[in-house]
Amino acid sequence: MKILVLHRVPYPKIDYHRGIDHDAHDVTYFGRREALDGIPSRLRCTRVERPGERTPFEEATAWLESEPQSFDRVISMSEYELIDAARLRERLGVRGASVDQVMLVRDKVLMKEAVQRAGVRVPRFLPVTEFLDAGGRAAWSGATVLKPHRGASSVDVVVFGSAAEAYAAIAGRRSGVTSIDQDGSGLTDFEVEEFVDGPVLHFDGLVENGRVLTLGASEYVGTCLDYARGVPMGSFQFACTDDARDWVGRVLDAVRIHDGSFHLEAIVDGDGPVFLEIGNRVGGADVVDTHEMATGVHLPSGELRILLGESIADSLPEVPEDRSWYGWFVHPGHHLSGRAFAGFDGADAIRSGPEIITWHELPVGAPLPDHITYGAHETALAGIVATNSPEQTRRWMVRLFESLTLRTSEPAVTAAAAMAA
Repeated sequence: MKILVLHRVPYPKIDYHRGIDHDAHDVTYFGRREALDGIPSRLRCTRVERPGERTPFEEATAWLESEPQSFDRVISMSEYELIDAARLRERLGVRGASVDQVMLVRDKVLMKEAVQRAGVRVPRFLPVTEFLDAGGRAAWSGATVLKPHRGASSVDVVVFGSAAEAYAAIAGRRSGVTSIDQDGSGLTDFEVEEFVDGPVLHFDGLVENGRVLTLGASEYVGTCLDYARGVPMGSFQFACTDDARDWVGRVLDAVRIHDGSFHLEAIVDGDGPVFLEIGNRVGGADVVDTHEMATGVHLPSGELRILLGESIADSLPEVPEDRSWYGWFVHPGHHLSGRAFAGFDGADAIRSGPEIITWHELPVGAPLPDHITYGAHETALAGIVATNSPEQTRRWMVRLFESLTLRTSEPAVTAAAAMAA
């Protein structure tokens, strides 16, 4: 089989060789240089570098016009390139999810409309253009979230105290979002929705031919929005109920995720789960590793095998009854970009504790990241913990976040900078 991979996610996050037999298949990785450099040199494959000046679809199209060839599969494991992969599949006549299907899991308005039609509760929402046309009138009056249709990592997400405040800020071009405030060019790319308060959950798993094969349930400690603002976050696993499984199945059917992995988020209020969003991809941070530790199932390789047409339903391991309860945690550094990491106060008594599975702390003197990232070796701290119960894991994580204080220093002057001065 000839397989084209639009390669963006760092290789160690996917470990493609675990899901694709590179000796049996001809695999071509198409990506920017920094992504291609992460592919193990021992792997039998073709690496094609793209400039990164246009979309992956446009650059792949230009490459294939200059070097015509066919493929049996076109795959992307990155949320940002799922639509590009779908467009390429349609152009090349390759089987797989269509552009319309992918849009249901990339556009937050379309996915909420589909889930709502299926009878699943969603936050009340409006595209920003409709919100403005209505003079700020909405079906809710309280706290209001402004967010991009296809965003991730809470970039350009703003919470206002009321719908009226949101309207005044957006209409007055003082929302805090550059593409809205400068020239209004981003208005069509955003929505507003009511803020639903409560614990935030995420469900992660694999589905094959519409059947959920593995499912993990976790609850966040902190939020993605607060993390974007510089507050640590994590999540801990808990037992998934039959009602939760049924609810997840209804959402998957509504957004037509029939094959592959999924990362589904929900908010719990007094009436049960409220749909937040879903992706046809694996979760970020250490979701993949903690799921494998708990279940024995490596989500990316399972997804790849499913996408290649290999049935995995009868080959997954049984979840052990006597299991540990895992959690992942991340401490941000992007909010202090421009400074260097100088260590943590309060970490010495924790980092060598028996609960710790992994602990990745930046080296002292390393520059803090200039973008939002959950990745180990990129952000100030990332790791995995395990205890004997969900509540123990939650308490441990809360104590960790309360104990840590991030120290920074001025970055060291590089030789190049010193010479330039």
